[in-house]
Order: sequence, then C-alpha cells, then structure tokens
Amino acid sequence: MFGGNDASASRMEIAQKLHSMKNARCLKLFVAAVLCVSFTLVSIMSLLATPFSFRPHLMPNVSWRFTPHSFLRGQQSLRQGDGFYLEYILRKTAMPDKTVIITTLNEAWATRNTMIDLFLESFGLGINTTRFLDHLLIVALDQNSYDRCISIHSHCFELKTDGVDFSGEKIFNSPDYLRMMWRRIDFLRQVLEEGYSFLFSDADIMWFRDPFPYISPDADIQVACDKYLGQPNSLRNRANGGFLFARANKRTINFYKYWYLAKEVFPGMHDQDVLNKIKRDNALKEFGLRLQFFDTKFISGFCQLSNDFEVIVTMHANCCYGLQNKLDDLRQMLTDWKRFRSMTPSMKRFGRPTWAAPKACLTSWNMVH
Repeated sequence: MFGGNDASASRMEIAQKLHSMKNARCLKLFVAAVLCVSFTLVSIMSLLATPFSFRPHLMPNVSWRFTPHSFLRGQQSLRQGDGFYLEYILRKTAMPDKTVIITTLNEAWATRNTMIDLFLESFGLGINTTRFLDHLLIVALDQNSYDRCISIHSHCFELKTDGVDFSGEKIFNSPDYLRMMWRRIDFLRQVLEEGYSFLFSDADIMWFRDPFPYISPDADIQVACDKYLGQPNSLRNRANGGFLFARANKRTINFYKYWYLAKEVFPGMHDQDVLNKIKRDNALKEFGLRLQFFDTKFISGFCQLSNDFEVIVTMHANCCYGLQNKLDDLRQMLTDWKRFRSMTPSMKRFGRPTWAAPKACLTSWNMVH
C-alpha cells in the first residue's frame, strides 16, 4: 500500500497515466478507422509487416494487427515465422470455455533435460493431468526456446521483443530478469484482450492434480502465495504471480494495465513485489476487481511447503536461487511423488510419505537472506 504524500503522488501519477492511455486509445481507434479506408489497396501482408509506434511514454509500444475486431494489440509484433497469430494459437489451444494454460520459456529453461522437461513430465505423473497438455500454450521468448518447444510440444508461440536477448539464465531480480517478467505481464494482458481467460504457471511448478476445482467462481483473479495466512480474501497474504488465474473481463484487463504502469512508480522492482504493493490500492476497488488467493495447502511451494500428499495440487520451486538448485530439488520431488503413487493404501496409512526436498533451494535462499 502506498504511504503518505508519496502515496498520493504515486496514485495520481498512475491515474494520470491511465487517463492518458484511455485518451490515446480513443485517438488510435479514430486513426485506425481512417487508415482502414485509406489503406484498402495495400496488401494485408504489408500491413502485418509494418510496425507502428505511438507515444511510448503513455503506453507500451504497439504494432498493427489487421483483424476485424481490433487493430491495436500488444507491445511487439505477434507474428511467428510460420505466419500464425496469437488469436489463432489461443483458439487452437483453449478449452471450450476459452481458458488456456500458459507458461513462458527461454533458452536456459528449454535446454534438454532441464526445466521444461521436468514441467511436462509432471503432467504425465500427476493424477488425471495429462489431458491438460492439449490446452497448454508454451510462450517462447527467444528463437532457441521456440525451436525446442516445437520439437516436444504441440502448442508453441514465439514472442519476440526487439533489442532484448532473453535466452540465457536470468538471475533473480537482475535487469534482464525484470525485463523478462514485465514482458510477461504485458503479454498476459494481450491474452485477456483477445477474450481468453488463462491459468498461468511458471515452468518450475510441478502439476500433481487438477487445479481447476480450486479456482473460485467469484474471483476475477486468483493468485498463489509465498505465505498464506488462512483466508482467501485477505490482502495480507503474500502473493506469488508464478501461478495465477485471470478471468477475461474489463476488470482484469484494467488491472493488468494498471499493474504494468505501476512499474514506473516502483522502478527496479519485480512484478510480484509491485503486485504486493498495489493489491490494497483504491484503484483496484474502483475497477471492481475481485482478488483472491490460493491456499498453500493445495497450491504449494518451497516457501510454505505442504506435506499432505493426499491433497497437494501443485508444487512451486519458489524461495530459491539458481536454476541448478531448482532442478535438483524438483527432480527429488518427482521421485518422492512417484514413490507415493506406487504405495498401496495400507502403506500410506502406516508409512506417511514425506518430501526429501527442498534442500538445495532453501540453502541458497537462506544464504542470501
């Protein structure tokens, strides 16, 4: 929550930006209508190849997309090398209710026998979770991760950002890491604007059970926690945006725009930390946003570990520094999970299973803190 005079100034600044963004959007829609008539003799492929920037201090860079319902979408060109566009990929991947599962991937996490392999393996080891692979969209942030994705998965989308290399391992809270996280926030806003709800999952999250029964029908946004304090509506819960459900509507679209703009008020901060700053802000109340939190008993992580194998749904390698530490502990957890799945009911009653991990991650976290 913002505090004192600085708080008022921060809110005013974001409000002014949102107001300017609204005016800019109206102007762009008018210009788009004029250009639609003026450019009738220009080929569609020419339009798709021509970027158009508009006052970047008011809103993210945008590019033209020639679609019947919208000209203005996104921060960068959304075209892939094979000519598919975001809307097509979403329609192809989504469930009948227009919900899609999304994860993002860069080269460091796409290398063979590393994070993306563990992530996909967990769907095969989970209870009735393999079916969700048909509705999983992997958003690749660089060419190498996209190439790896199309070799192992059916639904891949290449999201390029001009002038930025997202391929290598990004150290937590480093400048490149922050740019990658904020690029993700802006992309997820685009998904909502296309009319698709999403369940976002970081690739360092293992899926053990179906998470959808744990999504509240009353929530516009429901987010995981590093620390859950017992009430799903409590804003004191420490949010973790690595696992988040967002329902496509005007409230969530406005929220994602507000969240993205708030990074200018809190420069150098992680999107998750900014979320924990703004979640109490009056602007969210004005949007009418219904925000809830997942119980870590079910949607768990290393920060607040659930040891109940009978009910655990997902496990996130949070509170961890370093890719290798994440890999070591998640591999051990998959081993523990497979052992649990092989136990008979009597074995489970008399030998309560426990996690042998996390050890590497908690050691790395404690060293930093």
